Amino acid sequence: MSSQSQIKKILVTGHAGFIGSAICEKLLRLNYYVVGIDNFNDYYDVGLKRNRVSRLLKMNKNFVSNKFDLLEACKINQIFNEFKPDCVIHLAAQAGVRYSLENPNAYTDSNIIGFFNILEASKAISVNHLLYASSSSVYGSNNSLPFSENALTDLPLSYYAATKKANEVIAHAYGHLYGLQNTGLRFFTVFGPRGRPDMALFKFTKAILNEKKIDVFNDGNHKRDFTYIDDVVDAIICILNRNEKKTNRSHSEIYNIGNGNPIKLLEFISILENILGKKADKNLQNLQPGDALETWADISKISSEFNWTPKVTISNGIEKFVKWYLAYYK
Repeated sequence: MSSQSQIKKILVTGHAGFIGSAICEKLLRLNYYVVGIDNFNDYYDVGLKRNRVSRLLKMNKNFVSNKFDLLEACKINQIFNEFKPDCVIHLAAQAGVRYSLENPNAYTDSNIIGFFNILEASKAISVNHLLYASSSSVYGSNNSLPFSENALTDLPLSYYAATKKANEVIAHAYGHLYGLQNTGLRFFTVFGPRGRPDMALFKFTKAILNEKKIDVFNDGNHKRDFTYIDDVVDAIICILNRNEKKTNRSHSEIYNIGNGNPIKLLEFISILENILGKKADKNLQNLQPGDALETWADISKISSEFNWTPKVTISNGIEKFVKWYLAYYK
C-alpha cells in the first residue's frame, strides 16, 4: 500500500495497552477501520485498560474490540479471515524487564508463541505490512552510543529483551521466506497520559503525591531516552504509510523510535518535582539486574527516510502526564 487512502483496515493487537490505545485513537481520527485484540490481563490495573478502550468505543463506530489471548490461534485466524486487514500493528506483549526475572513463562507465551501466531495469520492472508513492537532493551550491554539500528544486539540483559530480539530474528526469516513485509519498532521508554502504572513516571507521581518514598535505582545516575507518546504515534503512522514500491526496500526493516536526548533519572525526577510542587523522598538503591546503564536512540534513519522528528520535550511531556493523572484520579 503506497498511501493512507489505499489502506482501509488495520488490526491492532494490544489495543487496551498504552501505545496500542493511543495508535488506535489516531487511526480512528484518520478514518481507518480498526479491529483490536487484547486479553486485558491483570499485569497492571485492568480498570485503566477498560477506560482506554471505552474512549475508543465512544469516539468512532469503525472500531471493534475483541477480548482473547494470543495463544488462541484459532480465534486469531478467524479474526484475520473475517476482517482481512490490510495492515497489522502488533503491540500485544508481556512488558516489563524486572517482571521477566520472576515470571519468564508469561514472556514465552505472549512474546514468542503469541508473536508466532500473529506471523502465521498474517502470512496466511498475505497482509501487506506487519508492524510489531520491539524495544530499546535489545541493545543490552552494548555501550556504543547512541544506539543505531545496525549495532550489535546479541547480548540481552533480560529475558524480556531476549524475547524482543527473537521477534526481530523470526520476523526477518518470515520476510525472507514468505515475502511478508514487516517492520520492527524499537521503542525507547515511552511516557505520557494514560501511561503504564509500572513505569517510573507513573510510580513516582503516585508516590510523591501520597508522600511515599520512591525507589531510585543506581542512585538515579543511569540515563534514559524518554519518548513522548504522541511522537511515537506519529512515527508509527509515518512507517505505516511508507512507500512499499521503494526499489531497495528490504522485506524486513527496523527503526529506533526515541527522543534522541537521554537524561539522568535524577534530572527526570527534578522536573517532576517542579511540576508537582513537591519534593520526592528518595530511597537510593543499586542498579537492578536486567537494567541498562544508558539508552540513547540514534534516530537518523527514521528522520531521514520519513522526515520525522520528535516534537514534545521531556518537561512538556511530564506536565501533560501530570495534568492527566490529577484529572483521572481526582
